[in-house]
Amino acid sequence: MEKIRELIVVEGKHDKDRIEKLYDCDVVCTDGLSLNSDSMELIKALGESRGVIVLTDADNPGNVIREAVNKIVPDCKNAFIAKKDSIGKRNVGVEYASDEAIREALNNCVTFISNQETLSWAEYLSTGLMGDKALREKVCNSLHIGLSNNKTLFKRLNMLGIEYDQLQEIING
Repeated sequence: MEKIRELIVVEGKHDKDRIEKLYDCDVVCTDGLSLNSDSMELIKALGESRGVIVLTDADNPGNVIREAVNKIVPDCKNAFIAKKDSIGKRNVGVEYASDEAIREALNNCVTFISNQETLSWAEYLSTGLMGDKALREKVCNSLHIGLSNNKTLFKRLNMLGIEYDQLQEIING
């Protein structure tokens, strides 16, 4: 069984069970949006010593948790499972993803860097991403950052340090 050194942050117990079935690792559950101070302190402390990987659901609560963890552990890794690969009977979640989708997400983690602008809003608009969901999906999939609306995609592109020329290569590739 493959070992992962970093602490993996997930939303619920079933997500934790799925990850522990595939990897030798430590997993912390946030119990959904119940981000209590004890859990956040543990995540912050382990982030400093071992690193953190955030693997949350492809929905709004998952994004809220991801942003909170990224705020307290700025250099944490982010793993994304495409929404289409994590749909269950009633909702979306890591627990419903295939082993392959989970492995792909953890093998393609990204680290966001805040407060940098490598791409202007005018450059973003000139790419045609604004009105083209399929094109946004292509960019998000190629960068392994989860499907995003325009505001979030623009923010994530800058946090990844993507410049206009790099974005054009992805779009045209």
